[in-house]
Amino acid sequence: MVLVLNRTYFPEGTQGTLEWNGTIVCYTIELPWLNNLQRVSCIPEGEYVLQKRFSPKFKWHLHLRNVPGRDLILIHPANDAKTELLGCIAPVTKHTGIGKGSSSRKALEKLKALVYVALERNEEVKISIQSKK
Repeated sequence: MVLVLNRTYFPEGTQGTLEWNGTIVCYTIELPWLNNLQRVSCIPEGEYVLQKRFSPKFKWHLHLRNVPGRDLILIHPANDAKTELLGCIAPVTKHTGIGKGSSSRKALEKLKALVYVALERNEEVKISIQSKK
């Protein structure tokens, strides 16, 4: 399974549309692109393997493996990239501003429902991050 994240970059943040098989699963918010600087930039475009991850803070969420120059890049709930993200990706139900969205937990549940089923079938799940065409 390959999810496709189409990004649009702005100085204040990064907006995205996450699709699977041409259908929108959810939208995303991220920090702006600042040359992959840790904790202040979104991650580089590319293809990354997703895995399930649990933490006390976010409960069950997703982890992007082998991000160059970064570690612990997650897909977890957040509605404001500037105040809640350190390089991670937040799924949102809709965009409410640049780097802002709403109903992030609901969007994450929808994404997990899709991804976790594939992982339980021992499918490899990847996310392909690219600029919006």
